[in-house]
Amino acid sequence: MRSQVSRKPLGMTDGNLASEIAKAVVLGFIAGFCATLIFHQLSLEILWLAGISPFSPFSMVPTKPFGVPAVISLSFWGGVWGIVLALIHGYFPERGYWLTVFIFGGILPSLVALFMVLPMKGQPMGGGWHPTLLLTAFVINGLWGVGTAIFLRAFAGASDGRSKTKDDG
Repeated sequence: MRSQVSRKPLGMTDGNLASEIAKAVVLGFIAGFCATLIFHQLSLEILWLAGISPFSPFSMVPTKPFGVPAVISLSFWGGVWGIVLALIHGYFPERGYWLTVFIFGGILPSLVALFMVLPMKGQPMGGGWHPTLLLTAFVINGLWGVGTAIFLRAFAGASDGRSKTKDDG
């Protein structure tokens, strides 16, 4: 049998709400940060090697204003988005859950990057609407969403003792 991990919405479990939110914030950040380094950047590597992505993965170029390497900055923001996903993923339907987290990751962070981040960095809105950039953003961020959800489920199973199968009692 597959592992049965709880994904109840916040406030719908036996714990207190403040504790649940604090746990979601911490685990969401860790999940999103790690998913950026693994799922986001490795999918970017594949797209880069296939000649689809306009930029390479694991960029160590310093970012403004603190000079942090770009991949660490991306991971930080992946952690922030991971908090958002951790707070809402319990409301996603079980049927279609993985597609929902892919679409969440593919659309919301991509829209923020394309309409807010790029213009703040002096680049054209939407990255100039280059199809390869748009495809890359959707795919790598969608896979980040799936990776974050995998980590969240793994953390939930480890923290509440539910990593055993349903038949284990």
